Amino acid sequence: MLPWGRALRAAGLLRPTPGAARRARCGPGERPVGRRAVLPAGPDLRHFLRGTAAGEPRPESDSSSPGTGRVYLETYGCQMNVNDTEIAWAILQKNGYTRTKELDEADVILLVTCSVREKAEQAIWNRLRHLKALKSRRQQDRVPLRIGILGCMAERLKEEILHREKLVDIVAGPDAYRDLPRLLAVAESGQQAANVLLSLDETYADILPVQTSAGGTTAFVSIMRGCDNMCSYCIVPFTRGRERSRPIASILQEVRMLSDQGVKEVTLLGQNVNSFRDMSEVQFQSAAAPVLSRGFSTVYKAKPGGLRFAHLLDQVSRIDPEMRIRFTSPHPKDFPDEVLQLIQERHNICKQLHLPAQSGSTRVLEAMRRGYTREAYLELVHHVRESIPGVSLSSDFIAGFCGETEEDHQQTMSLLREVRYNVGFLFAYSMRQKTRAYHRLQDDVPADIKQRRLEELITVFREEAARANEAMVGQSQLVLVEGPSKRSALELCGRNDGNIKVIFPDAETEDAAGCEAPVRAQPGDYVLVKVTSASSQTLKGVLLCRTTLSRSAACH
Repeated sequence: MLPWGRALRAAGLLRPTPGAARRARCGPGERPVGRRAVLPAGPDLRHFLRGTAAGEPRPESDSSSPGTGRVYLETYGCQMNVNDTEIAWAILQKNGYTRTKELDEADVILLVTCSVREKAEQAIWNRLRHLKALKSRRQQDRVPLRIGILGCMAERLKEEILHREKLVDIVAGPDAYRDLPRLLAVAESGQQAANVLLSLDETYADILPVQTSAGGTTAFVSIMRGCDNMCSYCIVPFTRGRERSRPIASILQEVRMLSDQGVKEVTLLGQNVNSFRDMSEVQFQSAAAPVLSRGFSTVYKAKPGGLRFAHLLDQVSRIDPEMRIRFTSPHPKDFPDEVLQLIQERHNICKQLHLPAQSGSTRVLEAMRRGYTREAYLELVHHVRESIPGVSLSSDFIAGFCGETEEDHQQTMSLLREVRYNVGFLFAYSMRQKTRAYHRLQDDVPADIKQRRLEELITVFREEAARANEAMVGQSQLVLVEGPSKRSALELCGRNDGNIKVIFPDAETEDAAGCEAPVRAQPGDYVLVKVTSASSQTLKGVLLCRTTLSRSAACH
């Protein structure tokens, strides 16, 4: 069958021929249809526009009977993918599937993928080569194994994934997880199935993700999906679609549920988290568009209406005074003073901001379509530090972007030195198809020069981060305990307000509430640690006492 025929059949729009129908499994009351493939009359464009305009919730697919298979989920890439894994699992669990942590026990293997860099995609291809051997063994034993690719790579490379070695059975983009039960049912009949349609309104607002780390102290809550910024290097708008935000009511419901489960830290997630704009409340649809950070611009017109990020942050922070709140990943353009003031005032909103710069050269920033100059970015950094004393800053940087000269590179090095970030995420540029850079610019920096520049950036970042962290030696840091240290069972680890890892001895200590008996810190406890040494990535210290978030804030 031609590729378009397979795609139509997978989408349920092409009825099988008699031979294929006999091979396929028929549900109750179903019969194979006549001699020729028939395209039934389907919904037209007006049907979809009506559904989008009315904001109708889309139910999970019920075209297949509940599954009984065991699913193995593997996640690659960013925290959005971790959250997507939890959403996908919630949908599958509701449809009768069970979860296994053992690859060899799985009936279905689903890889939640990343496409932001070539290296991330190569990791998936390498993993598929390993799974090919497992699938071959299963075929010899006549025990079927279905393999699926989910997420951004599925969206970008559907045709190649389906046709390379015929290994993958299902492909589902980030907006198609509700369709997973149907896709798996199609795959069970021996056909490949795909759904990579992007949505203008899908936020999975009505699905409470199943937390994959049961009993964990931290959790991630997706508040929006997609991105409208269209930075010239970035694939995200093409793999995750346009920006759309969850209704605030559904977000607050999820955060309350996590609080009831004992979660002590929630990170609000989105590709451009601080451009959040909830349009579900009619009375706020005519609100004025927010003012951008000074000196910043966008490629799109300002969007009026809706409840904004400051309102959401205010409401989330009121749910549980003992729950820390973080958010990522923001864009520097969306930091109005009301957001900065709220962070400064609320003791449970972490004094830590991610300000992705990408480059220190105004010329390169213009080529990247970032919407700001080096000078505007530095002005924002200074304003943030004035508004939130002691704030911890992190950033992203790309080495070797199209047309980057040695002078541009040196300007990025000087920005790293001037700002002195506590945390950094640095990568060599990887050109992605579909992006503006792919169509308009030349990837003209040789790979060896990219690598050399990346190593130089990393060296400078580590030097400055070490200096920033060394300033905390002798200070007491409030730390949320996460569990045992990976390097020693005699030590515990956690993170301070600035999201820096802190290592300290697992020893008895006193409780600040006045309990006479000594206590041992457990995951989910807040403790005070006096810092005794620091590196570019870690603080080490001695345990002072167990406390609470509110009590610690009252003492400072």
